[in-house]
Amino acid sequence: MAFDREEMLERCNGWIRNTLMETLEIRYVDAGEDFLVATMPVNPRVHQPMGLLHGGASAALAESVGSAASIMFIDPEKYEVRGIEITANHLRSKREGTVTARATIVHKGRSIHLWEIRIADEQGRLVTLCKLTNMILERKSDGHEPR
Repeated sequence: MAFDREEMLERCNGWIRNTLMETLEIRYVDAGEDFLVATMPVNPRVHQPMGLLHGGASAALAESVGSAASIMFIDPEKYEVRGIEITANHLRSKREGTVTARATIVHKGRSIHLWEIRIADEQGRLVTLCKLTNMILERKSDGHEPR
């Protein structure tokens, strides 16, 4: 089956409602066969007390884009994604504007996906560099359908 960028973006943006992603105003904006891109506005909603982008908000953005990206490689009716480790190196502060996170696959195994997520400002300067490890689990028939 050929990769369909528009279908992937529609699917990812459909998961946002009533989640942390909606609260943080995360939007998926680009996708390819081995990457996914999302944006998040930087405003008081995601600030820490000093008026800077909160590291936890950056980590949430990174996990949101990296976890959604793993879904590109699985059948969500049969499998589900669980983030099992995330690291974040905060390299530059940001007070306002927009940050863009690009998740790129580093390792795509049957049960483990490793992603590098680069969060940059509007000028392309690296704000946060993350690594996310996702575990791929067989979906149990517990009555819950994938969103």
